[in-house]
Amino acid sequence: MRLPASMAALAYRDFRLLWAGQFVSMLGTQVQTVALGWLVYSLTGSSAALGGVGLARAIPTILLSLFGGTLADQVDRRRLLILSQSVLAVFSVILAVIITADKASVPILYGFAAITAAAAAFDSPTRQAIIPSLVPRERLPNALTLNVLAWQTAAVLGPAAGGLIIRAFGVAAAYWIDAASFVAVLGALVAMRTRVPVPAGPRRGWAAVVEGLAFVRDRAILWQLMVLDFLAVLFVSAMGLLPVFARDLLAVGSEGLGLLYSAPSAGAVVGSVLFTLIPTPRRPGRVMALAAGAYGVSLALFGLASSFPVALLLLATAGALDAVSMAMRHTVRQLATPDALRGRVGALASVFSAGGPRLGDFQAGMVASLVGARYAMVLGGTACVLMVATSRLWARQLWQYRGEELPEQPGGPRVEAETAGGTTSARVPAD
Repeated sequence: MRLPASMAALAYRDFRLLWAGQFVSMLGTQVQTVALGWLVYSLTGSSAALGGVGLARAIPTILLSLFGGTLADQVDRRRLLILSQSVLAVFSVILAVIITADKASVPILYGFAAITAAAAAFDSPTRQAIIPSLVPRERLPNALTLNVLAWQTAAVLGPAAGGLIIRAFGVAAAYWIDAASFVAVLGALVAMRTRVPVPAGPRRGWAAVVEGLAFVRDRAILWQLMVLDFLAVLFVSAMGLLPVFARDLLAVGSEGLGLLYSAPSAGAVVGSVLFTLIPTPRRPGRVMALAAGAYGVSLALFGLASSFPVALLLLATAGALDAVSMAMRHTVRQLATPDALRGRVGALASVFSAGGPRLGDFQAGMVASLVGARYAMVLGGTACVLMVATSRLWARQLWQYRGEELPEQPGGPRVEAETAGGTTSARVPAD
């Protein structure tokens, strides 16, 4: 059966298996995310405690992601994914047992958040790095967009289901569902037939990490993308405060909390679909920066919303804006990076894209404990807008970038691309 162009990457069996398995696993993860926030706030009634979840996740993400990406560039990526997913599955089962036995405490929940973030620090860059081995190069942008779409769809359905599951069956059921969801992705990894090549080159430990950092440092587009993304979500992050809005400010309970968690991803699905239908803008960097500024405005207004439907709409708007910039970042980063460096560059991107929101949750929780959740969102959104305005000065290459072809070597360490003809150049899709 011939697939439409927007789903062409799914014609490749192993990518289709991984995509479907990850989708089921991400559904379970999103169900568990709602349960974690609801349980921590139910135990403490503290916005600062919610911020602590973000910090517990941020520390291992920042400390370990670079090493995870380096490992992804030096070992069998499929086996590394099987190991990291197995670790995540085991700890999900352990926590489900603890909660079922009514032994949960805030330190245990923080420990679970930290351990799963540590495993994800190895898992995330490896998943990003393996995709180019599963589809032809010309299908890579489509595969990456489908990945974003799958994640956002799971982030719509999972939290909404999580809120209902908590109401009907209790918090423990959400953790058992998360544990069971790992069967799908582990089965997909075991069933894959593609012999994913182990990246060539000596295993150089810290020197390999430094090489990846030097590559990003010399390629201004990459570090400016990462820094702007990091600062935007560091200054304003709503996810950590949603239990406060659901229980105290909007009074919508666990079902409403699930919908609040789902709203940004519902908007992101729309944004992702639109991205597949429109041509790449002439200045994609400028569009990304403007989207980040509008994202800050949307979340500042969310902080002031007293109506549940208005709050959902503003969160969805923020999600749509974030999805557009996310799809651009992913495509540019993958096409501008040689295969031998994809794991390390993906790991550094994970430090920014995953560490930023988690530190943002911590920052929002701390500020909310002082001035209240509403004002924390308004202040954060304003700071985000001001940061984007100043980026015209410190990220000029990003604002001026026209999607033109980038040389493979930006002036840093020489990396041999793994092609028969030696080095290759990467081209970002233009109009």
